[in-house]
Amino acid sequence: MRRLVVLMGLSLVLVTGAAVVRSAPAVGASFVIARALETGLEVSASASVSLGGGRPGATPSRQLTAVTVRDSRPVNPNTWTATVTSTAFTTGTGTSTATIPASQLSYWSGPAIRSTGGGNLIPGQPTRPQAQTLAAPRVAFRKTSGNANNRVTWSPGLVLNLPATAVSGLYRGTVTHSVS
Repeated sequence: MRRLVVLMGLSLVLVTGAAVVRSAPAVGASFVIARALETGLEVSASASVSLGGGRPGATPSRQLTAVTVRDSRPVNPNTWTATVTSTAFTTGTGTSTATIPASQLSYWSGPAIRSTGGGNLIPGQPTRPQAQTLAAPRVAFRKTSGNANNRVTWSPGLVLNLPATAVSGLYRGTVTHSVS
């Protein structure tokens, strides 16, 4: 199985004082695209996104810009599965109160917003109520049948549950989309 991975850096500001601070997209957040191991199958996503800010106990959410899988492999049928994972969000030294585990981040793929080519395209979590935590890898989208070149784009959503014990700081984490 060959896999292409896209990493998307995310940031959020957590404050414990009276004011809620909104942050700009993280400066210097990393975007890494691993070399394609399977020619003709690729995934792309935004470089970085800010989830904004919030107080402990809040649940900031964000609709992400497009994630796209392109499949131009000459095999038939050309099925694939796009998977999403997340790291923990950390600030400072990453102690237990300065770490928000990936289990506190929920993801939903939403429906396809654009698609070309044939085949059966299935979102992993079509609506926000079907969001799943990223405590484990989740299917974001999949193509279960069909031949020929295809492309699908979706705009996933994220909800982060900020623990009541979290300390103030700029938290950073990475959400990874891969396809195989």
